[in-house]
Amino acid sequence: MCDWHLYLIRTRHDALYTGIATDVARRLVEHKEVGGSGAKYLRSKGPLQLAYQAKIGSRALALKVEHRVKKLPKQKKEQIVSARPSAEDLLAMLGIRPRA
Repeated sequence: MCDWHLYLIRTRHDALYTGIATDVARRLVEHKEVGGSGAKYLRSKGPLQLAYQAKIGSRALALKVEHRVKKLPKQKKEQIVSARPSAEDLLAMLGIRPRA
């Protein structure tokens, strides 16, 4: 079983993009490549910088966390970037209880 990570990428215009991946470094390279397999949203928004990442665990849990983070206002996302919470603290902040 692969561990999934949540990540936030900061764009040139200070926007925060949220995603999940099993290999964040590889995914960041994909986002940076011109014509690569990165998100369309991030095209022409570089330079891109990894602002935060946390190892979440299962894909299902990572998808749930990603969905909640994407719904947050930018100010709350900035708080996550500043605080750099552990995965457990992030889940608590979002009100998500991982399955045992």
